[in-house]
Amino acid sequence: MTAKDEKTSSAEIINDAILKSKRDVTAGLIMCDGLILIAQRKHGKSLEYKWEFPGGKLEKDETLEECLKREMMEEMGLEIAISKHFVDSSYDYDFGTIVLHSFWATCKSKDIPMVLEHEQYKWIKPSDLPKYDFAPADKPIIEAILGLL
Repeated sequence: MTAKDEKTSSAEIINDAILKSKRDVTAGLIMCDGLILIAQRKHGKSLEYKWEFPGGKLEKDETLEECLKREMMEEMGLEIAISKHFVDSSYDYDFGTIVLHSFWATCKSKDIPMVLEHEQYKWIKPSDLPKYDFAPADKPIIEAILGLL
């Protein structure tokens, strides 16, 4: 390998690292009447039509819990009460690494006032989670939930 090749390789590695940044994302394991809330990603977005636990990207100067509450209000108009952190999952997608922080939460009603960022949502039995095609970062969380049943 020549010095020029080494420089090119190093530059490519640095560019890949910048492009494939790490993002902290929250996921709500929202329970109501024994059912858990799942949401299907919208057409045209990355991972379109994959199922996920609703949540969103952490913003600057925000705690993970604040992020989850904000995202649920913005995307679904849903007020939640967070009980505790569950597990974290990390996945390297082609667009970057997602570190998914999951939290158990509850809400007062299964009525979702609005659905802005998803194709649809469903309330399902936790034991039915394997029946849905989830995004890769969500799968370790599902395994941990199934381990509790």
